[in-house]
Amino acid sequence: MNKLQAMQVFVRVVETGGITRAADSLQISKAGATTLIQQLEADLGVKLLNRTTRSVSVTTDGAAYYPRCVAILAEVRDTEESLTQRHASPQGRLRVEVPTLMARLVIVPALPAFFARYPDIDLQLGCSERRADLIEEGIDCAVWSGELENSTLIARRVGQLYFGTCAAPSYLAAHGEPHHPDELGVHRCINHFSPRTGKIFDWVFAKNGVRIQTPLRGHIALDDENSYLAAAEAGLGIAQIPAFVLKEAMERGSLELLLGDWFPEPAPLNVVYPQNRHLSSKIRVFVDWVAELFSEHDGIQLRSTLHEHVSARR
Repeated sequence: MNKLQAMQVFVRVVETGGITRAADSLQISKAGATTLIQQLEADLGVKLLNRTTRSVSVTTDGAAYYPRCVAILAEVRDTEESLTQRHASPQGRLRVEVPTLMARLVIVPALPAFFARYPDIDLQLGCSERRADLIEEGIDCAVWSGELENSTLIARRVGQLYFGTCAAPSYLAAHGEPHHPDELGVHRCINHFSPRTGKIFDWVFAKNGVRIQTPLRGHIALDDENSYLAAAEAGLGIAQIPAFVLKEAMERGSLELLLGDWFPEPAPLNVVYPQNRHLSSKIRVFVDWVAELFSEHDGIQLRSTLHEHVSARR
C-alpha cells in the first residue's frame, strides 16, 4: 500500500463526501480508491469511514485523523517543492473556474504568454457563471466577482470589475436615450438573475457620493453572460455589463454607453481557493499571473476610458 496515496484518498473522501467523487477528482478508479481506504483502515486498526450503499460518513477516529493527514500531505508537498523549485518550473494539472465572458475576452487571449512562462502546467479551464463547490468538484482555484459568501474560502483580491449601462443602436432609435436613472422606469430593461437562487438583481448607480439601488421592469431576465450580452446587442433593452465587454462591443458598434455620469458600483474581483488546499507553486503562479493580467488589462481598468468616452460625446 502507498500510504501517502491512501491518506490523500481519505482526505478527498472527507472533503467531497463520497468515494466516487474522490476517485474522480484524483483520476483513479472507484475500486482503487476503495481498496486504498480498506488497506489504510487495516493498517491503522481503526474504522475511518462509515459506508452504506447511499452515503459515506466520517467516524470519530476518522474525524481526528483527517486534519493530521491534511497537515502531513501539505508538509510532504512543501518539502518536495523546496527541493524542485530551484531546478524546475511549476508543473502538473491545474483546474480553474472563471466567468464565461472573462475567459473569452480576457484570460484565453492572454494564455499564450502564460504557457510561454509556465510550459509544464496543464490547465483545465472551466467557464460558467455559477459558484462551484471547489472542494467537491476538485477545483484548485476560481475567479469570482462580487462579495464572498463562503467564509471557508481563502481569497486574494486581484482587482475590481467595473460595469457600464448600455443599449444597442436599434433600441435607442426606437425608444430614445435615458439621461438619468429615474428615467429607466419607462424603458425596457434586461434583468439578470442568480442561477442559484433565481433572484433578480437590483440595478445600482452611483455619482458623486449619491447611490441609487432599485429593481427595474423588464420583459426578459437571463442568468448566462453570453445570452445577456446577445440580448443587449439584439436591441431587447437596456443592460448593465462588465466594462471590458462593453469596450469590445462599443468598438464593434453593437452597443452604446448610456448614463455615463452614473456608473454602477464596481464589484471586487477575487481568486479563491479552499483553506485546506495546499497552495502549490502552480496555483501560486496562476494567481500572481491573473493579478498581473488584470492590473495591466485596459478592459478591466476601463473606468477612466469610459469617462473619456463620455467627455468626447459632450
